[in-house]
This record gives sequence, structure tokens and C-alpha cells, in this order.
Amino acid sequence: MGAALAEYGPFYDHRVIDAEVTVRRASDADAPALAGLRWRRAIQERGYQGDNLDEFVSTLGDWMRGHPEHRAFVAEAAGEVVGMAWLAVLDRVPTANKYARRGGDVQSVFVVPELRDRRVGALLMSAVLDEARRLELEHVTVHSSTRAVPFYERNGWGHDPEWLSWASEA
Repeated sequence: MGAALAEYGPFYDHRVIDAEVTVRRASDADAPALAGLRWRRAIQERGYQGDNLDEFVSTLGDWMRGHPEHRAFVAEAAGEVVGMAWLAVLDRVPTANKYARRGGDVQSVFVVPELRDRRVGALLMSAVLDEARRLELEHVTVHSSTRAVPFYERNGWGHDPEWLSWASEA
């Protein structure tokens, strides 16, 4: 992966796999690690071959500061960021009897492959849903990969036949 990539994200040392994992709300200082995780996912799982990592780190930091309605959470082990999950909080149209309404959407959940199936994702999802409860969100959605559907189901998510989706052809 190269030294340049290592400075932006956890390219995980297997010696700390059994270390205690903590989850917390991310801050602006976490932008490089979050960008590193997104970059790693693009390379490892999506086959991206780009060379603009430094630009992406800067762009993600700027984007985070400009989008406070997107709350990032990070999982850490042995001082390294090893996972992330984002909660986008969306204002909803008022109803006649409820003027302030909000919902949420879980986005960009990723745990380094070396720590998958070790409850890191469950800890992240717990933090995200605790935040959703604290914010009194009416509902939270997630668009999942096929591989991750069982994870969400194990963590209390269900399918709803009333939810429909549309995707652009682009």
C-alpha cells in the first residue's frame, strides 16, 4: 500500500487485534484517519487505483467542517482508528402536529478487514443508534451491501416493505 497511505490510516498491526476497542465521536483531528479508511476501502474493496490521497484527505476534512449534520464515529484499538460509521441527520418536512422532525441515515460503515467479526462494527452501530436516540430521530435508514445485511439484522435492523429506493442511471 505504500508509506504515503500508511500515514493516513491504520494498516493494521496484527499484534493488537485482541486489544480493547473503544468507540467515540470523531473530531476534525480524525479527518486524516477517516480519509485513510475510506481510501483503503476504495482500494481494497472497489479496486480504485487513484494517486490523489493527499488531496482526498484535505477534501474530506473540509467536507466534514462544512457538513456538521454528518456525525462520524470512530473505533480505536491500541491508539489506531480501525473503523468508522457516519450518521447523517436530516430535517424532515413538518406535519400539522409535529413541527420539528428529523431522521437519520447510516453511511460509510467500515471496519478494517483484520478486525471484522470481532464486534467492532456492533460497537460502532451501538454508538450511532445511541446518538439517534439522543437526537430523538424518528427513524434511521441504511443502504447496505449484500454482504453486510446479516450484520445489520444481528444488530436490530429490519426490512420494511414500505421503504422504496431509486437510483440514478449515472
